[in-house]
Amino acid sequence: MSRRTFLRGLSAASLGAATGLRLRAQGVRIAARTLRERIEALSIFGRPAGGTFADGVSRIAYSDADVEGRRYVMGLMRAAGLQPRIDPAGNIFAKRAGGDATLPPILFGSHIDSVPSGGNFDGDLGSLSALAAIEALDAAGIHTRHPLEMVVWAHEEGFAFGRGLACSRIAAGDVTPADLDEVWNGMRRADAIRRIGGNPDRIAEARRAKGSHHCYLELHIEQGGTLERTGIPIGVVEGIVAIDKYDAVVTGFANHAGTTPIAERHDALLAAAHLTVAVRDAVTRTPGRQVGTVGHIEVTPNSPNVIPGLAQLSIELRDLSPQKLVTMMDDIRARAREIAASTQTTIEFKKTMGAAPAVASPEVQAGIERAAQSLDLTSSRLPSGAGHDAQMMALLGPMGMIFVPSIGGISHSPKELTHWDDCARGADVLLRAILEMDKEPPLRSFRL
Repeated sequence: MSRRTFLRGLSAASLGAATGLRLRAQGVRIAARTLRERIEALSIFGRPAGGTFADGVSRIAYSDADVEGRRYVMGLMRAAGLQPRIDPAGNIFAKRAGGDATLPPILFGSHIDSVPSGGNFDGDLGSLSALAAIEALDAAGIHTRHPLEMVVWAHEEGFAFGRGLACSRIAAGDVTPADLDEVWNGMRRADAIRRIGGNPDRIAEARRAKGSHHCYLELHIEQGGTLERTGIPIGVVEGIVAIDKYDAVVTGFANHAGTTPIAERHDALLAAAHLTVAVRDAVTRTPGRQVGTVGHIEVTPNSPNVIPGLAQLSIELRDLSPQKLVTMMDDIRARAREIAASTQTTIEFKKTMGAAPAVASPEVQAGIERAAQSLDLTSSRLPSGAGHDAQMMALLGPMGMIFVPSIGGISHSPKELTHWDDCARGADVLLRAILEMDKEPPLRSFRL
């Protein structure tokens, strides 16, 4: 055999292998039935006594149900040939080797803890789909260049200790020794972390360095009604919105409800009612997806026969654009001055929280769109109005999220539901997005 013939044969063999790999990648799918069975099985941990899947779940972080649910998921990981590792914060990781060990891993996953009386799809879908994606690649014999690392974040919901995204926040480096001394439900936070297998004495080791992953992907239910309303199966998240929170204090004068003429009243509740409408007006004045909420109000003295002398209310504004939040609040302040003058009250504002937006990387958004297109699925871009662990990972590297429709836009409720076909579609898009991102060189949109 001549050298030329040998090289031609070698080239043809390499081309054939590459073509075979590409065809396998084009046909790879997650096991939809298995995914459904696992979501249903996980729902047992935290299900109301005597209840069914439709009754939702209360799998509060650090509860018995949370411990049992985590044990169940780690058992699935081991059965898939993975070696789960619990970091000092309590987050669960499992890694699949890549072809080039020098490359940073593609990180993907979600959480499995819930709010009280929550649903069975929030977090669970993304966590179990992450495992399903790895299993599908194994079954198809597809090897990625980058290592793959799935994660089940601990304590995502904000019920325990009044903190949301608690353990992905630790991974992003946001933790102090005082945080571990917080007490909730009679339990120190350090002891809570120990309860799920973490090690608070080594909490600093849970921090992940910037650039330690190639990108982060998270599949999640939308928790809103946009995708269902528009009939689009896949949402490509543009980013997680900025949030500004304020306390408003309206001061009037408490007086007898029967003897004080209307024109002489300094009614704090009346002013607060007008202010609530003003918040809605400020939010709806310009086109966009911005939202504003007055969700809490306290009235003093709160008596049927006394004109309210004091009203305290919360104002929360959300949008991807921080400048839009400033503009809306300026509008609310201007209207508040008019309301105070007309009701003979004073209105003061105090900002209590400001959270910056977490913008999804353009390259990751494009990769998710290509993944959906490869499956002949329509997608559209939209913001996330809810917080997710992805916003913590956006501090460390490129990030992207995939949304699937929520029936009726309902979440954080036993009535939370996503069609099983949509769950499978989302998991398939996650799988294809992993393969898309595996082709990408280091992403330039994120600067260390």
